[in-house]
Amino acid sequence: QVQLVESGGGLVQAGGSLRLSCAASERTFITVRMGWFRQVPGKERELVARMTWNGGSTYYADSVKGRFTISRDNAENTVYLQMNSLKSEDTAVYYCQALMKSSRFSVPNTYWGTGTQVTVSS
Repeated sequence: QVQLVESGGGLVQAGGSLRLSCAASERTFITVRMGWFRQVPGKERELVARMTWNGGSTYYADSVKGRFTISRDNAENTVYLQMNSLKSEDTAVYYCQALMKSSRFSVPNTYWGTGTQVTVSS
């Protein structure tokens, strides 16, 4: 079973920066893509950014383009989210998501981290 371990959340003033990390515990699995979602109380979880492992193509939500950067460390099966110019509306619980499969021909499964709180004070 794959576990995703997140770190890097916290409290920051508006305009500041934070870097989130998410490491997948199972190194033998094949990673298809990893990404970050966020959720605030009363709202649906929304996709913030994601990256494919093969090729490194990226997607960003319009609300974070130009401020957030997703990157990866293939060897460590880790994905990062560098968040700059943070705004109060970025306050949320951030969840790591990974799409991984146990072998080349298996069907990939989706795994979630437990979430890390990001609070941006204005």
